[in-house]
Amino acid sequence: MEFKMKEVGFTTQFEYGELHVAGDEQHGFRPFQLMVSSIVVCSGGVLRKILEKKRINIDNMTIKSSVERNESEANRIEKISIHYIITGKDLNEKKIAQSIELASKNCPMTQSVKGSIEIEETFELVVAE
Repeated sequence: MEFKMKEVGFTTQFEYGELHVAGDEQHGFRPFQLMVSSIVVCSGGVLRKILEKKRINIDNMTIKSSVERNESEANRIEKISIHYIITGKDLNEKKIAQSIELASKNCPMTQSVKGSIEIEETFELVVAE
């Protein structure tokens, strides 16, 4: 990857498109937003694959996240809370919980920050009509 300086922040080009990163939201995505997004979306993607392999059919998944930062330590990320809202029919709570635990162990982004950032995962099941 190559990042080029712009007036505020940096930019890089990927196959999908151009990415602007800056400490100021007016000029690009903030680095912490990208880090949290990477961890959350990686976790959700791995979970989705695990559910498919287990033949657990879901209709939809929404992931809500929040982040706790420590201002006295360079505003570092201390904790990321990930809450899965999974919609489907006949979903088994125990199997979903096991799948989330397995996804956490197999998500490269989560494993990359293990021991540095606390990752809390919760879920709720919504019955599809």
